[in-house]
Amino acid sequence: MDKYHALAAFGALGQPTRLDVFRLLIRAGEAGMSAGHIGDTLGVRQNTMSANLGILARAGLIRSVREGRSIRYFADMEGMRDLLAFLMEDCCGGCPDLCQPVIDEIACSWLEAAPVSDHPTSGR
Repeated sequence: MDKYHALAAFGALGQPTRLDVFRLLIRAGEAGMSAGHIGDTLGVRQNTMSANLGILARAGLIRSVREGRSIRYFADMEGMRDLLAFLMEDCCGGCPDLCQPVIDEIACSWLEAAPVSDHPTSGR
């Protein structure tokens, strides 16, 4: 990821609703969430949610799949990994063991995140 793509991602996440959407989709995991359920969960009107989802998608942070008349959104984990890699690219002056606690914390937080989903087959 280059600096300009990172700036687009930070710009997208620099607005409270979009940050909430991104975090919600991360918690939803591979089941994702429908646009309507995202809006209902966060109490955001449909047209406002649509604009925010578009900004996050253009920044490479979310992706979508059409399911009939509905659209299901997912956190784009590759986009998030690219952004984290960009941030940590020059981490710790070339001493990887200094970065390991940060990496461990990120991994542990991911495993402990509570799933949120409206997917009928998620079993949650």
